[in-house]
Amino acid sequence: MRRPTPRVPRGLPLRAVAPNAVTALALCSGLTGIRFAISGEWQLAVTMIMIAAVLDGLDGRIARMVRGESRFGAELDSLADAISFGVSPALIIYLWSLSVMPRVGWLCALVFAVFCALRLARFNAAIDTTEQPHKSAGFLTGIPAPAGAGLAMLPLYLWFWTELPIFRSAWLVGPWIAFVAMLMASSLATFSWSSLKLRSSIRFEAMAVIVLIGAAFVSAPWHMLTFICAAYLVSIPFSIRNYGRIKRLRGKPAGTAPSA
Repeated sequence: MRRPTPRVPRGLPLRAVAPNAVTALALCSGLTGIRFAISGEWQLAVTMIMIAAVLDGLDGRIARMVRGESRFGAELDSLADAISFGVSPALIIYLWSLSVMPRVGWLCALVFAVFCALRLARFNAAIDTTEQPHKSAGFLTGIPAPAGAGLAMLPLYLWFWTELPIFRSAWLVGPWIAFVAMLMASSLATFSWSSLKLRSSIRFEAMAVIVLIGAAFVSAPWHMLTFICAAYLVSIPFSIRNYGRIKRLRGKPAGTAPSA
């Protein structure tokens, strides 16, 4: 008797359409930010990048909910991230500030966009690797692309609510985005917020904090984004310290009790 040949799935599963559509919307939002930057509508340009970050956080969760994960979706997500959080913020910041010194300013913008692409390429290369020390310990390697885009636009937030011309100075903005680019491409251990767990005793307090943050975003979005960027920068030394502690505990022989 001839054995039945297994059916080879062709094309993209229908359940994968929804998360990929959200990823495409995030890409459209990031590109629309460039359009608003060309017309000088800076607040709308930054808002489009923020919307792209929200959609980027939703597509993966939707894919897991409908079991629509696919290699195609992973590649599309990385491509969208490279454009929405690498190319678009670099062009927005260049048109807003760095264009006054075209050579050095364009170099800083290129460094940011290229380093973002390098980070995403490193992530794709390690996606099938079983041994990932940072990921297994609940940490990320470097800062993620959406966080990098948010940090790079910190001078814009400050300029929006202070209107001080120093925050638009190319001599300040250029080194800043180059520094953020190095954080993205670095091997520093940073917190993975999806792996953090809340204790049951503080869930009500956490909900109250989320409500307060949402209200602050509605009433003073640029102040709130400035505060979030500052808090994230402050958290990086703590994440490095916590990962070093976990690494030392893992390196101890079995049966050795950790010190108090």
